[in-house]
This record gives sequence, structure tokens and C-alpha cells, in this order.
Amino acid sequence: MKHTPGSVAGNGLKLGVVLMATPLLLWLVLLVILPHLDLLMVSLRERVSYGKYAFSFANYIEFFTEPLYWNTYVRTATMSILATALTLVIGFPISYYIAKVMRGRGKSVLFLMCLIPFWVSELVRTFGWMILLRESGVLSHFLQWAGLVDGPVEMLYNDVTIMVGLVYTSMLFMVVPLVSVLDSLDDSLIEAGYDLGGNAFTVTRDIVIPHAMPGIASGCIVVFMLTLGNYLTPNLLGGKSSLWFTEQIYTQFITRFNWESGSAFGFLLLVLSSLIVWLGLKLSRQTLSDTVG
Repeated sequence: MKHTPGSVAGNGLKLGVVLMATPLLLWLVLLVILPHLDLLMVSLRERVSYGKYAFSFANYIEFFTEPLYWNTYVRTATMSILATALTLVIGFPISYYIAKVMRGRGKSVLFLMCLIPFWVSELVRTFGWMILLRESGVLSHFLQWAGLVDGPVEMLYNDVTIMVGLVYTSMLFMVVPLVSVLDSLDDSLIEAGYDLGGNAFTVTRDIVIPHAMPGIASGCIVVFMLTLGNYLTPNLLGGKSSLWFTEQIYTQFITRFNWESGSAFGFLLLVLSSLIVWLGLKLSRQTLSDTVG
């Protein structure tokens, strides 16, 4: 059979595409799809005797009938959404200032200052907050020295401290996509908005935010996923009263050696994150292609 130059070139192009896509497909199948399918299968079994299992929804029934698990699940989702919203509220002005106000070397220096804390691990950064906020920490000594309090003040192990830690550990993942998308906003559009009688509020509402919406959606998705699945920060800053759902998963897997319940809890966390991300994209009228484009 005779091959034309065009058919040979087309086959070579298809082979190149397949070879380039193979690592991505292997990564998705071996490290994402198969582990989650295995997680689902393990969650749908119940140990009936040593080494013997039966198909059952008992692990999910246990979750919905145990108030501690259900309340922790809802609490984790609520606080993760709140942490994401706070990160956006704080990160958006910072990103706008870096992208549209700062110029030259100052812009690079300010962006670098946002990056520096993330050059160390999350564990080190969380311990830094513990040193600042504990009863014998820096802030407690400062308040006593200033005469604002009479004795040591314990600022750890409460919801406010957990929220501070979550926002701090997630801030970079909100700032980077926002700076990237705001950099592409033409300054003449902002100037035209003011020339046509707009003020800071209307220009931000009608020009800046619509243009930045892909970055907002992208940052919120990443921050929410990281916050929802965070273990170190809530556990260290919140202590035993943190009531974070990842701690329940850790307890099932590591402390109780109950892989069936742990798998069910992990799969429920996956369902929760996927559902909230889907709802967020629908409300913002964005798609996944917009957030990664």
C-alpha cells in the first residue's frame, strides 16, 4: 500500500500527540482515577470476620447517624467557605495594588514579599503562629508590657485562630491568579470608566471584577480545596476542639485502623468538595476551562 506524504505527516502528528498525552493520561489513571475507585470500593465493604468482608453501606449509615461526624462535616465545609471568602476579600486589594498600582522594581519586591513565607513548609509557618499566639508567646508578652492585660493571654485553640491560620496559609494561592489576570487588564479601560463619570466602586464593580472573574474563580477553587483538606493548621492551632473533618479521617485510618470508615469519610469529603466547587462555578458563571485558561 502506497503512503502519500500527507498521510505520513498526519500519522506522525497523531503519534506525537499520543506520546505527549501518555504521561498525563498515566498520571490521571494511576494516581487519581484508580485510587479514588479503590477508595470507593473499600468504603462499600464491612468487616464480618477476620479477613472477610461483605458489601455494605454501613460506613455511610454510621456517618449520617453519628452527630459528631455529621456536625464536623458541616462545620468544616462552613469554615472552609468562610476562609475562602476572607482570603478573597483580603487578597483582592493586595493583588490589585501589585498589578495596577505598583510599577518597576517595587512591584517585583512586593510580589516577592508575598512569596517569601511560602519558602518554608506549612508546618514551620503554623508553629510560627503558635509561638506568636500561645500563652507565653510574643503577643501575650507585648500586651502585658503595654499594660493592656493583667496576665498571660492564651490566643490559641479557638475558631478565630484557626481562621487566621487558614487564611494565612492560603493567601498566596489567591494572590497569584489574581495578579496574573489583573495584569492583563488594559489601564485605558479603567481610565475610560472614570472619564465617563464612574467612581472607585462602580469601576471596580463593572470593569475590574468582571475582568478578574476567571482569576477569582481559580483562586477560590484552589483555596477552598486546600482549606477543606487541611490537617496541620486546624489541628495545631485549634487543638482538640478544632473539630476538622480531616482529623476524623486520620482517626479512622491511623488510630482505629478502620480503613472502611476512613475510606467512606474520605469519599464523602471528595463529594463535598466537588459539589461546592460545581455550585461556585455555576454561581460565578465560569467553567473549569475559564479558570485554567
